[in-house]
Amino acid sequence: MRRIVVIDGHPDVSGERYLHALAEAYAVGAASAGHEVRVIRVAALDFPIIRTREEWEHQKPPADIVEAQDAVKWAQHVVLLYPLWLGDVPALLKGFLEQLSRPGFAFEYDNRGGTRTLLDGRSARVIVTMGMPAPFYSWFYRAHSLKSLERNVLKMIGFGAVRHSLIGMVEGSAGHRERWLDRIRELGRRAR
Repeated sequence: MRRIVVIDGHPDVSGERYLHALAEAYAVGAASAGHEVRVIRVAALDFPIIRTREEWEHQKPPADIVEAQDAVKWAQHVVLLYPLWLGDVPALLKGFLEQLSRPGFAFEYDNRGGTRTLLDGRSARVIVTMGMPAPFYSWFYRAHSLKSLERNVLKMIGFGAVRHSLIGMVEGSAGHRERWLDRIRELGRRAR
């Protein structure tokens, strides 16, 4: 059994968003298979935007961020869900990731001016929802926000295996959304 953290990155705290249902489906699927699951809803957290390098490197993180860091440190597998907004992650999620990935938690500086990752050995799944067809996002836009998140955040701080699911046409049919909920629930069962 694995320890899993599900990070619901939708900035709208209202429970009516499809992405919230996807996060819940993964968590329920994982718990039903005996995995330990914690859920972080970014929209419900209280934290400021980081404005300077000084803040990022030396200011103590807010309590909600410390709690999120503890959950990520505890986890063996992290599932990060977000809606594609203006071709990228929503600003609130970006702010959360900046707060979460501070020096001393996600990485540390070495004495040669480089860095050493501190979250090695964890795997991740990134789930992205969008209004356009997912193949169009992959082909025409080259899945740029996803690739940036995988390479410039997750792998940079030590995550090894990073998988993803792109869910397009989320405003389409109810059947399409239900099929994706079933797939995500199954990914949760398998901790993938």
